[in-house]
Amino acid sequence: MGKVVVSQFISLDGVVEDPGGAEGFDRGGWAFNLGPEGGKFKLDEVMASEALLLRRVTYEGFAEAWPSRSGDFADKFNGMPKYVVSRTLKDPEWNNSTVIGGDVAEAVAELKRDFDGDILVNGSVRLVQTLMEHDLIDEYRLMVFPTILGAGKRLFGETGDAAALRLVEAKPADETLILIYEPSAKDAGNA
Repeated sequence: MGKVVVSQFISLDGVVEDPGGAEGFDRGGWAFNLGPEGGKFKLDEVMASEALLLRRVTYEGFAEAWPSRSGDFADKFNGMPKYVVSRTLKDPEWNNSTVIGGDVAEAVAELKRDFDGDILVNGSVRLVQTLMEHDLIDEYRLMVFPTILGAGKRLFGETGDAAALRLVEAKPADETLILIYEPSAKDAGNA
């Protein structure tokens, strides 16, 4: 059974918007100093993953940036299966890409049955929130940057229900802190 892993660059105040600076957010570009330990963590994470699961906007940004790159990370990213949730994208050009246009929860549950390893979700805040609503996330990997942005899309915005998480691991990586959580209970109100 596969595992859905949400991996996010996140500011101290919970913002995940435009960490690379390519989306036009006036505070974007805040997450590129990974350092050697952070870079190793991201490389190890991608190398251990079997598939990518993204929403259209994140997918399009990745599809523009990664096919022209080479190296271990880029080769893995470009070669692995990619699933993009979209109602408008019909013919994705990035190799090994499949569009999920119907019931997202059903499709992701099927992906979890089809894969044995990690199904990696980067960016894609609305997708993450949908997956949370359907209890489909098995792990959160948050690379917390020592930055306060004060505005922007937050990973954990307004939700229908409270959610309890259990800290599995915490480790420093240069200037960042990597926090790994798993859902700890279906009903966080009782936690």
